Amino acid sequence: MKFNFDFIKNKKIYFIISAILVSISILSTFVFGVNLDIQFKGGTILTFLYDGEIDQADFEKTAVDALGGLGVTSTIGEDFTSGRKNIQLSLISNEGLSSDKQIELTNALTEKYSANTLELLESSDVSPSSGKEFFLKCIVAVLLSFIVLIVYIAIRFKNIGGWLAGFCGILALIHDCIIVYGTFVICGMPIDANFMAVILTILGYSINDTIVIYDRVRENEILYRKTKTRAEIVNLSINQSLTRSINTSLTTIMAMLVVTIVAAIYGVNSIFSFSFPMMIGMLCGSYSSICFICPLWHMLSEKFKSKKKSYGKKRRHA
Repeated sequence: MKFNFDFIKNKKIYFIISAILVSISILSTFVFGVNLDIQFKGGTILTFLYDGEIDQADFEKTAVDALGGLGVTSTIGEDFTSGRKNIQLSLISNEGLSSDKQIELTNALTEKYSANTLELLESSDVSPSSGKEFFLKCIVAVLLSFIVLIVYIAIRFKNIGGWLAGFCGILALIHDCIIVYGTFVICGMPIDANFMAVILTILGYSINDTIVIYDRVRENEILYRKTKTRAEIVNLSINQSLTRSINTSLTTIMAMLVVTIVAAIYGVNSIFSFSFPMMIGMLCGSYSSICFICPLWHMLSEKFKSKKKSYGKKRRHA
């Protein structure tokens, strides 16, 4: 299928859409607040095994009552070793939960859910410092990947202004990361290891699409430099890559959609908080690669080109 969309002509519309999405994502921090996971706040995690069915909301209420109002969250899963169901109780506290409180909570829960043969599998205290260290390491990994990507793009695409192309590519990645962050905040999902996994995956997914389009621009620059304008070359390159981008995006997004629906039906929050933001991130990555990066790169490259020409004229006159 051949496309003939004028992406350069409509670039202002795409920039406005991106600006609105980024603004909403940033403002959501102040409207909804950031839900940091226990690994960043610190606290205690208790994992219980059980048989049959347990109402998750009722289980949390029982735990809150036993702890005198201390906030808790729970996640239901399955223990692969024993094949039994498990429920993980997370209690956010800088000091953790004392052994006496743990015993009191365990007794209250095992007594109420004795029919489910509820038993404590393990308990662990989480230090907030370890979570912060993990987060900082992930940030360092992202920053290093940005540097490597800029250098790689600059070298590989030097005939189309590689450093500027690399800079635009990084701007698009930041754009994608902010929108994924906004998805977590607006949906009330905790900022945890899943968040960092989604961010790192989207970085690779988005830049892959970008490099494919840049590669088309580089080839078309050689073929049509004398017969087409830079805007026409960029439009042609994006349209040539569009079928491949749509097919790849639809395949991966549909797979994530199925996972998201199944996770939502069965209440597997740990998977849902990965698959749903991943799906949004893939949509955003496809959009930024097609509609945001190349029009931005074209606009900036034309501005730099005109500045160089005016600077050269001033030097000749001088």
